Amino acid sequence: MDRLKAQAAKNRDAAKVLRSRGKDTAAKQMETRADELESGRVTDVTEPVIGLFRWAQGR
Repeated sequence: MDRLKAQAAKNRDAAKVLRSRGKDTAAKQMETRADELESGRVTDVTEPVIGLFRWAQGR
């Protein structure tokens, strides 16, 4: 979950930069994605996927 919160913070920072450059649509998309990451509706499956790749490589 820490990985998702960190990514949400990065998305919010990127949205600020985009907004300062006049790219409001892209900034809104970044903020929407950050909201999704913080909401809990997104599941971090990085570790299980890495495990699957390692298992497949070992076969």
